[in-house]
Amino acid sequence: MHNFFKIYYARIINFIIFEPMNKNKSIDHQLRATWQAVAKLYNEQALTHNSTMATAFVLLNIDKQNGTPSTALGPLMGMEPTSLSRILKNMEDKGAICREKNPDDGRSVIVKLTEYGKEMRKISKGHVIQFNETVINNVTANDLEGFFKVTSTINKLIADKEIYKEINNKAV
Repeated sequence: MHNFFKIYYARIINFIIFEPMNKNKSIDHQLRATWQAVAKLYNEQALTHNSTMATAFVLLNIDKQNGTPSTALGPLMGMEPTSLSRILKNMEDKGAICREKNPDDGRSVIVKLTEYGKEMRKISKGHVIQFNETVINNVTANDLEGFFKVTSTINKLIADKEIYKEINNKAV
C-alpha cells in the first residue's frame, strides 16, 4: 500500500508542475522520450543477437586491435564502475572479451575482443550505421545541422554549469 501513495504523490506533483507546460515543447521531455525510443529500438535489435544495448555500447568502445584498459572504459562511456563490471563479467562469460594483464601497469587489465566479440562488434556497428543512415535520409541537412548545434549547445551549457547558475524558482 505504501508504493500506491508514492505513485499517487508523484502523479500529483507531475500534474501540478508539468500539466500547465506543454510536454511536447519541453526540451528535456523530448530528449528523454527520444532517447528512450532509441534505446528500446537498439535493445530490440540486440535481443535478436542474445545481447543488450549496453553490451553493444561496450563492444563499440573497445579498441578492436589493441584492446582498452578497463579503467578507461567507464569514463569513456559515462558508465558507473559497478554497472560496467557486471557487463564485462557477462561479456567474458559469453566469450566476447578476454582480460589480459596491462604490460604498462601491473595493477590494471586490458579488455580485448575475442573473435566472437569482434563479430558482435561488427554487427553492433552495422545497426548504428543503419540507424544513422535512415535518420539522415529522412531529415534535411539543415535540420540535422540544427539538431547537432542544439545538442552541442545543451552539452556546453551543462558542462559550463550555466543552466542553474542563478536558481529561478518562479512559478510558470
